[in-house]
Amino acid sequence: QVQLVESGGGLVQAGGALRLSCAASGRAFSSSAMAWFRQAPGKEREFVAGINWNIGMTYYADSVKGRFTISNENAKNTVYLQMNSLEPDDTAVYYCGIPTLPYHTVSRSRYDYGSWGQGTQVTVSS
Repeated sequence: QVQLVESGGGLVQAGGALRLSCAASGRAFSSSAMAWFRQAPGKEREFVAGINWNIGMTYYADSVKGRFTISNENAKNTVYLQMNSLEPDDTAVYYCGIPTLPYHTVSRSRYDYGSWGQGTQVTVSS
Protein backbone atom coordinates (compact mmCIF):
# COMPACT_ATOMS: atom_id res chain seq x y z
CA GLN A 1 0.00 0.00 0.00
CA VAL A 2 1.32 3.42 -0.97
CA GLN A 3 1.74 5.92 1.81
CA LEU A 4 1.50 9.65 1.22
CA VAL A 5 2.64 12.21 3.73
CA GLU A 6 1.98 15.92 3.29
CA SER A 7 3.94 18.58 5.09
CA GLY A 8 4.72 22.27 4.94
CA GLY A 9 1.43 23.81 5.97
CA GLY A 10 1.15 26.59 8.46
CA LEU A 11 -0.23 30.00 9.29
CA VAL A 12 0.75 32.90 7.05
CA GLN A 13 -0.49 36.37 6.30
CA ALA A 14 -2.11 37.26 3.01
CA GLY A 15 0.52 37.75 0.35
CA GLY A 16 2.85 35.27 1.94
CA ALA A 17 4.15 31.98 0.61
CA LEU A 18 4.36 28.35 1.61
CA ARG A 19 5.81 25.27 0.01
CA LEU A 20 3.98 22.01 0.55
CA SER A 21 5.57 18.61 0.11
CA CYS A 22 4.01 15.24 -0.57
CA ALA A 23 6.27 12.26 -0.08
CA ALA A 24 5.25 8.88 -1.44
CA SER A 25 6.59 5.59 -0.18
CA GLY A 26 5.89 1.90 -0.42
CA ARG A 27 6.84 -0.93 -2.73
CA ALA A 28 3.64 -0.51 -4.71
CA PHE A 29 4.40 3.07 -5.65
CA SER A 30 4.86 3.31 -9.40
CA SER A 31 2.75 6.30 -10.34
CA SER A 32 3.88 8.94 -12.78
CA ALA A 33 1.33 11.45 -11.57
CA MET A 34 0.03 13.07 -8.45
CA ALA A 35 -2.25 15.94 -7.64
CA TRP A 36 -3.03 18.39 -4.90
CA PHE A 37 -6.54 18.94 -3.62
CA ARG A 38 -7.82 21.14 -0.84
CA GLN A 39 -10.85 21.16 1.37
CA ALA A 40 -12.14 24.10 3.36
CA PRO A 41 -14.65 23.69 6.20
CA GLY A 42 -18.12 23.04 4.85
CA LYS A 43 -16.89 22.68 1.28
CA GLU A 44 -16.09 19.81 -1.01
CA ARG A 45 -12.58 18.71 -1.71
CA GLU A 46 -11.46 20.56 -4.83
CA PHE A 47 -8.69 20.15 -7.34
CA VAL A 48 -5.75 22.51 -7.03
CA ALA A 49 -2.93 21.26 -9.23
CA GLY A 50 -1.67 18.07 -10.83
CA ILE A 51 1.45 16.81 -12.50
CA ASN A 52 2.42 13.94 -14.75
CA TRP A 53 6.18 13.97 -14.86
CA ASN A 54 6.51 11.30 -17.52
CA ILE A 55 4.88 13.51 -20.12
CA GLY A 56 5.88 16.79 -18.53
CA MET A 57 2.37 18.13 -18.06
CA THR A 58 1.02 20.27 -15.27
CA TYR A 59 -2.55 21.31 -14.55
CA TYR A 60 -3.98 24.04 -12.36
CA ALA A 61 -7.30 25.19 -11.08
CA ASP A 62 -8.23 28.61 -12.41
CA SER A 63 -8.22 30.01 -8.89
CA VAL A 64 -4.50 29.32 -8.41
CA LYS A 65 -3.05 29.86 -11.88
CA GLY A 66 -0.11 32.21 -11.77
CA ARG A 67 0.24 31.85 -8.01
CA PHE A 68 0.88 28.15 -7.40
CA THR A 69 3.45 25.89 -9.02
CA ILE A 70 3.51 22.11 -8.84
CA SER A 71 6.74 20.21 -9.36
CA ASN A 72 8.31 16.87 -8.60
CA GLU A 73 11.59 15.40 -7.47
CA ASN A 74 11.76 11.80 -8.62
CA ALA A 75 14.77 10.88 -6.52
CA LYS A 76 12.68 11.54 -3.42
CA ASN A 77 9.32 10.39 -4.80
CA THR A 78 8.09 13.79 -3.77
CA VAL A 79 5.75 16.35 -5.26
CA TYR A 80 5.78 19.97 -4.21
CA LEU A 81 3.30 22.79 -4.31
CA GLN A 82 4.83 26.23 -4.18
CA MET A 83 2.13 28.66 -3.11
CA ASN A 84 2.80 32.36 -3.58
CA SER A 85 0.61 35.40 -3.08
CA LEU A 86 -1.59 33.47 -0.70
CA GLU A 87 -5.09 34.70 -0.09
CA PRO A 88 -7.54 34.01 2.74
CA ASP A 89 -9.60 31.91 0.32
CA ASP A 90 -6.65 29.54 0.07
CA THR A 91 -7.26 28.49 3.66
CA ALA A 92 -7.94 24.76 3.65
CA VAL A 93 -6.53 21.37 4.41
CA TYR A 94 -4.34 20.39 1.49
CA TYR A 95 -4.12 16.77 0.40
CA CYS A 96 -2.06 14.98 -2.19
CA GLY A 97 -3.46 12.02 -4.05
CA ILE A 98 -2.57 9.40 -6.63
CA PRO A 99 -4.92 9.01 -9.60
CA THR A 100 -6.44 5.63 -10.34
CA LEU A 101 -7.14 6.32 -14.00
CA PRO A 102 -5.22 4.41 -16.67
CA TYR A 103 -1.93 5.79 -17.89
CA HIS A 104 -1.60 7.92 -14.76
CA THR A 105 -4.07 10.42 -16.11
CA VAL A 106 -4.49 13.49 -13.94
CA SER A 107 -8.13 14.10 -13.16
CA ARG A 108 -9.81 17.12 -11.63
CA SER A 109 -12.30 14.87 -9.86
CA ARG A 110 -11.61 13.77 -6.31
CA TYR A 111 -13.36 10.50 -7.08
CA ASP A 112 -10.56 9.45 -9.42
CA TYR A 113 -8.03 9.25 -6.61
CA GLY A 114 -7.67 6.14 -4.53
CA SER A 115 -4.84 7.14 -2.23
CA TRP A 116 -4.63 10.23 -0.05
CA GLY A 117 -2.32 11.58 2.55
CA GLN A 118 -3.44 12.84 5.93
CA GLY A 119 -3.48 16.46 4.81
CA THR A 120 -1.69 19.57 5.96
CA GLN A 121 -3.45 22.69 7.20
CA VAL A 122 -2.88 25.98 5.44
CA THR A 123 -4.32 29.06 7.10
CA VAL A 124 -4.03 32.49 5.51
CA SER A 125 -4.95 35.49 7.61
CA SER A 126 -6.13 38.78 6.19
